[in-house]
Amino acid sequence: MAKISALSGFPEHLPEQRLVEQHVIDVFRQVAELHGFSGIETRAVEPMSQLLRKGEIDKEVYVLRRLHAEEDDGSDADPDRQLGLHFDLTVPLARYVLENAGRLAFPFRRFQIQKVWRGERPQEGRYREFYQADLDIIGQDSLPSHQEAEVVVVMAEILSRLPLPPFTIRANNRKLSEGFFRSIGLEDFEGVLRTIDKLPKIGDEATARLLVEDAGASEEQARTCLAFASIRTHDDSFAQQVRDLGGEGELLEEGIAELAAVLEQVEAAVPGVMMADLSIARGLDYYTAGVFETFLEGSEALGSICSGGRYDRLAADNRHTYPGVGLSIGLSRLVSRMLSVDLARPSRAVPTCVLVVVESEETRRRSEAVARDLRSRGIPTEVSPTSAKLGKQIRHADRRGIPFVWFPHEDEADAVRDIRSGEQVEARADSWQPPHEDLHVQVLAGPGGEG
Repeated sequence: MAKISALSGFPEHLPEQRLVEQHVIDVFRQVAELHGFSGIETRAVEPMSQLLRKGEIDKEVYVLRRLHAEEDDGSDADPDRQLGLHFDLTVPLARYVLENAGRLAFPFRRFQIQKVWRGERPQEGRYREFYQADLDIIGQDSLPSHQEAEVVVVMAEILSRLPLPPFTIRANNRKLSEGFFRSIGLEDFEGVLRTIDKLPKIGDEATARLLVEDAGASEEQARTCLAFASIRTHDDSFAQQVRDLGGEGELLEEGIAELAAVLEQVEAAVPGVMMADLSIARGLDYYTAGVFETFLEGSEALGSICSGGRYDRLAADNRHTYPGVGLSIGLSRLVSRMLSVDLARPSRAVPTCVLVVVESEETRRRSEAVARDLRSRGIPTEVSPTSAKLGKQIRHADRRGIPFVWFPHEDEADAVRDIRSGEQVEARADSWQPPHEDLHVQVLAGPGGEG
């Protein structure tokens, strides 16, 4: 068979790595459900007319067509019939809400963990196929602003349950930014935001130049914008700093009040994880109020691991609008980081807790009966694949990281051995229980996460 070349951008994990990824997925689901969010899954494809309606990433969409599709069936020319793989979970969510609005209870609390596809250049932590995990609250016609903080609290709890270094969720408010930029005489609000969004990558000098060249700012206005973007506080003291720079107006004060309320609500629930950072812009134009980015301490070069915000125009039909607020984790990217710097590792490489030995092929059924009894009580168990010498079967368990070996006997009590310590005791398959920490694989902080 010819050697198969790897495809870059399409990650495939080894079993022990997949255990870490699955742990992150499980924690996300468990915490989301604990807070009353319902899981959904949407189809992998959407009409190209929907995927490209904003036009931002048309070069990244994977187009779907059958290998032997009829050349004259018209699908290639009609964007409503041509299909593409979804590149995020927001476009499918908007369609899902519209199609099911009559059967959903609002506010609709949804989480979704699913693969998405983007045809971008693969690099460390950036893939063409990857898991994304979204958490959203969708209202019908209105959505109270306190639910911005609620989504942040849930996401902070998810991240705090993972073996990660300390993190900071940085927040801004689009009303605050727009009100400030307009109050200092800059009318191209969205252009200014798109430029400010580039600040972490290109630095102050290049950002100031772009503000002048592309957003119509004077040099003084550009300096004021950079001073605004440098404001970072853990409390509502950011408000006076904004006013001291010349910011004023009803829209600005509304944004200040909303951001201060989010900070207060999140601080009360998960102290110390949130910061007002007025450089957070989220250049996409559909955000309308709170915007959020999350950074790991010591891994700032990775960029934001979790982002999102408030959007008042997710979708609309002839009767209602559907505002929402959500946060999204690039789950595969986060797992890649956890694995690459050894932030997390599984307690063993396989789910199996017990290997039942086989004395001879004639007694295999006895071993299988023991395994059934153990599994019936939730103990992950497998039977030795061969009836080789006992030493060889024990070494097989040891190589795979299975902690316990079971010895079934016909005329005397069975025995179970912890092959890590060598301790062996008599046991019954209908009552023996392993230590809690050994029952299932535990994902623990690795050396990269210590300190």
